[in-house]
Amino acid sequence: MKGVVLAGGTGSRLRPITHTGPKQLVPIANKPVLEYAIDDLVEAGITEIGIVLGDKGREAIQEYFGDGSEFGVEITYIVQGEPLGLAHAVGCARDFVGDDSFVVYLGDDLMREGIADLVEDFDPAEFAAGIGLQEVQEPSRYGIVDVDENGDVVELVEKPDDPPNNLALIGVYVFTPAVFEQIEQLDKSWRGEYEITEAIQGLLDDDRRIQSHVVHGWWKDTGKPEDVLHANRLVLDDIETSIEGTVADQESIRGRVQIGEGSVIEAGAVVRGPVSLGENTTITSDAYLGPYTSIGDDCLVDDAHIESSVVIGQAEISADRKIVDSLIGREVTIVTNEQRKPEGDRFVIGESSSLEL
Repeated sequence: MKGVVLAGGTGSRLRPITHTGPKQLVPIANKPVLEYAIDDLVEAGITEIGIVLGDKGREAIQEYFGDGSEFGVEITYIVQGEPLGLAHAVGCARDFVGDDSFVVYLGDDLMREGIADLVEDFDPAEFAAGIGLQEVQEPSRYGIVDVDENGDVVELVEKPDDPPNNLALIGVYVFTPAVFEQIEQLDKSWRGEYEITEAIQGLLDDDRRIQSHVVHGWWKDTGKPEDVLHANRLVLDDIETSIEGTVADQESIRGRVQIGEGSVIEAGAVVRGPVSLGENTTITSDAYLGPYTSIGDDCLVDDAHIESSVVIGQAEISADRKIVDSLIGREVTIVTNEQRKPEGDRFVIGESSSLEL
């Protein structure tokens, strides 16, 4: 089986962060969200992976992942160009897939328990496709899948007023090559896109069996700043302490922390985990890092109080301020304006920005 990771989205909901980089490389606990998808595929035994790229962020993704050997996989890059919907992106992978069954994984999704069970349970001799589902609290807000007593998919319903159940699509699929015939027959939806749900419905209309698989544990779409921060919390909840840098005083840290090579926590600093620090980052003696914070590579945090935030990297934060629930882009500088000192600030700051507070 092969893997197809969709990484062609523009990330408009994550602007200004995505004005200067692809959303699939936004870090969650100091690891790009797309890398989690690669890890899940490897865990499921899939090492031949096609990454479908759009026009934006293509070079950055290719530079980061290379040929895939560093991640234990073989990567083929597939250029979608203009994003015309999930079905269009999947269709672009037809030559890569060939006659094999394949997993489709959205490159900005995170799943706690991975996809190994979904892949293991799928039998291409019995089913034309399999789809991952999860129980949700408000099914009328989601694409809902009706299933029969055997777990076979009966119908897909988009945001139903009267939901048949609470099982929602979560953006991970297993397909046989039969799906490509359905994609070829699609017309654009009202959104101007080719919808993967319509391709799946086409398989059902042709009396092909579709397997459902209910995913337990959390699943997260990282499409908006608040989603990135929430995903960061979820991932940090599961980290184990790993210290490769220097901690001047062990009394400075409490809870689970990850500290990358070359990073320094000076004596007098306060770090309350779970916290993740990248490489070559310095936390000075007057700084406080609260729970659920990730600070990327090559950063300086001096005399600042930061909680529940993600700092992507190469940032200097020397403001004597409390910064909470913030997503801060690469190469950002935040300093203090001594004439104004409110209690707390919340930011979404793009790359190469400078703030005076």
